[in-house]
Amino acid sequence: MSICSRLTAFTVASAIVLPPSAAMAQGFINILTGGTSGVYYPLGAAIGKIYSEEIPNVKTQVQATKASVENLVLLQQGRGELAFTLGDSLKAAWNGEEEAGFKNKLDKLRTIAAIYPNYIQIVATADSGIKTLADLKGKSLSVGAPKSGTELNSRAILSAAGMTYKDLGKVEYLPFAESVDLMKNRQLNATLQSAGLGVASLKDLSTATQIAVVSVPKEIVDKIGPPFVAATIPASTYAGQDKDVPTAAVVNYLVTSSAVSDDLAYQMTRLIFDSLPELANAHVAGKDIKPEAAAGGSPVPLHPGAVRYYKEKGLLK
Repeated sequence: MSICSRLTAFTVASAIVLPPSAAMAQGFINILTGGTSGVYYPLGAAIGKIYSEEIPNVKTQVQATKASVENLVLLQQGRGELAFTLGDSLKAAWNGEEEAGFKNKLDKLRTIAAIYPNYIQIVATADSGIKTLADLKGKSLSVGAPKSGTELNSRAILSAAGMTYKDLGKVEYLPFAESVDLMKNRQLNATLQSAGLGVASLKDLSTATQIAVVSVPKEIVDKIGPPFVAATIPASTYAGQDKDVPTAAVVNYLVTSSAVSDDLAYQMTRLIFDSLPELANAHVAGKDIKPEAAAGGSPVPLHPGAVRYYKEKGLLK
């Protein structure tokens, strides 16, 4: 037998006789987030740090993605253990809505928690003259990455306002930071960003140039219906925004896969709610994560590990 053959045989044999403790060291949690300038990524990074410090024999990775739709597809494929998603994307995935980017029902999805609401934030440069939804006609708008949760939100908002992409002067399918860069360079009139309040990209834009935050009236929100609800972007959320602005909101969820063990799902759920101050420090949206609202409303069943946690805390019967 050659030296290479003996080495190969030794490697295989070593792998076979690894003790359970070594196998446990291979535990891995891949957290699927969104663009680095959004809210999902900093919250995901905070969760990843908590998991790596608190769950024995587990390594974590935080993956930047195109957000909701991609995250859910990756979960179904077994390429992630925890993902952020918008509620409407989650519903579409569970139902297998092809128009939303899901060719088949994603039946392995399981909910960990409802977290904070995403606010539909339509922001235009002040010199664009855009003040209302109707003013978007003939103007350029970035609607989010193709078939992302944000882009699905864009379609819903425009449809309820009696518009389609054909009514716009130009449609850009860009993540948050890239949209803002174009607006700074006067190459784009407006951006629709579905995110927690105080999203970094829009804060950056508002300090670089004068903006107008476009309202989404309650009657438009009511036309869309659940999971959209009427909400308010408070005054001073962004530089130069001196008034409250009515808009729509959609609840975000943390989702896992049925392939994740009950014990790991329990630990992931518990540590989120044991670490709310850390999440609030990671991003202001973390302040809106409420344990009493976490177990309800999802279009997808709770993971049994999450159910165990909520029952322990008296949040589920």
